[in-house]
Amino acid sequence: MTQATIYHNPRCSKSRETLALLEQQGCDINVVEYLKNPPTAKEISDILTKLGLSAREIMRTKETEYQTLGLADTSLTETQLIEAMVNTPKLLERPIVLANQRAAIGRPPENVLEIL
Repeated sequence: MTQATIYHNPRCSKSRETLALLEQQGCDINVVEYLKNPPTAKEISDILTKLGLSAREIMRTKETEYQTLGLADTSLTETQLIEAMVNTPKLLERPIVLANQRAAIGRPPENVLEIL
């Protein structure tokens, strides 16, 4: 049985669809409601490594907080962007699934099948 962790927002339809897909696949799922229990800077950094993406690439740029916090500033470092996601987890793209030492963003939900 595949162990999977999903960074989940129950109010998000894509997140709910991805969780249902993991259940259909028979995964042993650790659900992290990241708005209640935000990932640490190290956890986000590890996720980025597994995704092969930069911090900016997993940020929700349409969120009001992205503009309010001035995160479009291209001079901001990876560390600063990661810290912004730790402090404002709403900025983190969702859902993110970790399985088999890999990660995938569930947009669309089927993306996670390639790491199971």
